[in-house]
Amino acid sequence: MSETTVGAWTQEGIHPSAEVHEDAEIGEDVCIGPWAIVGPGVRIGNGTQLGPRVLVERDTAVGEDCRIHNGAVLGTDPQDLKYQGETTTLRVGDRTVIREFATLNRGTAASGRTVVGSDCLLMAYTHVAHDCELGNHVVLSNAVNMAGHVCIEDWAIVGGLTPIHQFVRIGAHAFVGGGSRIAQDVPPYCRVAGNPPKLYGLNSVGLDRRGFGEETRAALKTVYRTLFNGKENLGRAVETVEAEAPTFPEVRHLLEFVRASERGITQ
Repeated sequence: MSETTVGAWTQEGIHPSAEVHEDAEIGEDVCIGPWAIVGPGVRIGNGTQLGPRVLVERDTAVGEDCRIHNGAVLGTDPQDLKYQGETTTLRVGDRTVIREFATLNRGTAASGRTVVGSDCLLMAYTHVAHDCELGNHVVLSNAVNMAGHVCIEDWAIVGGLTPIHQFVRIGAHAFVGGGSRIAQDVPPYCRVAGNPPKLYGLNSVGLDRRGFGEETRAALKTVYRTLFNGKENLGRAVETVEAEAPTFPEVRHLLEFVRASERGITQ
């Protein structure tokens, strides 16, 4: 931990007004700000910073080099009437940034955990409910509100003021416009916006920025047209594309995502 003293801070980087439970595990070079509270069963990784008034209530693991900003609340009980006090967890990966007043609940007996990946950005007032799973590099804009059991895959971006229905999945590299109401699955690599939401083509800008090659993007575009702009229903369209034996892993992932949908696909 830091060997220097800055103002009222201790040599360990923990402000004297902070409360850290004796059972908590605090890594090296961790900063814990004024009036922050770290409860039992909590692990804070090396280099992570907890801002003022942050609460990490219990049974939560925060990775290395994370930044948790003022007033964020992590690891509180799930807001689920079925929750009976069972031991569950919240896990946050490395280098994730959680902005002011975001709230992240632990899981329930259904899965036992809530998971947020590495290199994510959760902006102010976002809510990650019980049993949700976020992949890596996910961005949730201000006041995104997730119900329980939501799954968001790697590199997805969700615009502000968007509620997400329980058990919904948002696919990898998808983009959801702000103010949308997401009640069905959002397919990978696609753009969705509106209330009710509609598909608006591939997330071309995002795919280009992330280095997808021209052949991959062309293949995804062809498959998108067959699935969502063709005359066949979605089930038959999936079979049509599969019959052509696609070789691109992104195409296979899109097809598998659509086929596995239980809530239906946003179109």
